[in-house]
Amino acid sequence: MNAYIIANYSRLKPFLFFLPILFLVTIVLFLYNLDALNTERYIQIQKDSFYFINHHLGHYPSFEYNLTQLGDASIFLSFLSILIVFAPKLWEALLSGLLFSLLFSCPLKNIFSVPRPAATFNNDSFFIVGKALCGHNSLPSGHSIVLFTIVTVLLFSFMPKGLKMKILWFSAILITGLIVGFTRVGVGAHYPLDVIIGGTLGYIAGLLGIFISRKYRIFGWITNRKYYPIIIILFLICSICLVYRIIDEDLIIFYLAFISLAVSLFKIISLSFYEITAVYVKK
Repeated sequence: MNAYIIANYSRLKPFLFFLPILFLVTIVLFLYNLDALNTERYIQIQKDSFYFINHHLGHYPSFEYNLTQLGDASIFLSFLSILIVFAPKLWEALLSGLLFSLLFSCPLKNIFSVPRPAATFNNDSFFIVGKALCGHNSLPSGHSIVLFTIVTVLLFSFMPKGLKMKILWFSAILITGLIVGFTRVGVGAHYPLDVIIGGTLGYIAGLLGIFISRKYRIFGWITNRKYYPIIIILFLICSICLVYRIIDEDLIIFYLAFISLAVSLFKIISLSFYEITAVYVKK
């Protein structure tokens, strides 16, 4: 599996950055044409689409709230934790990409300082699932950046060889990303363009993560099993955090993420024990 992923990464070309950058430029020109490069107008042109999406998705609060947690890196990565054993190259790209997603998210939120829907609209006029977020940090959607960073890495890591399968795989990943991304509108946390812009930035972050991991071995230590004790400690900390979140919110997705981590921990501990035993027997 790891060799397959490395081969896929080696075939990627820099022109893949062209479309997302062009798309972002198109969005800026679209907003400029509507005189919406200011906070008030940016919110106003999305009011109807926000209410439309929120109204239709908000009827499934439990499902939406569970699904939107995948925009949390600790949750999504828990489901991919087992791949640290079978596909460490993917994890190198993931960690590199998530560093870029952090660089995109925090500074841009502070620069744009767009108030969230709960800070702008009457809270009784739309669905709010979970805690009402009222900060001035709506643009871009951090959950969408993280989500699309991860799905972009998955997209190119497991890209099939045949053209038809490539189209199906790309479509499945894109549709899944958009469905999960727009749950941020469904739970009343973001405007539609926050998600679209965040998703595009996430795609760029994911690509950057792949290209960085291909050229540099910043997280190359992941492939070395002598560092498994560090990974075990990190996964244990994450498991404890998940237990607290289960106690606090009791969401199904937290249970599933915890089970995934538990399976991964068992596998990693088993491998570590096997290697220690092998070394002892050899001596």
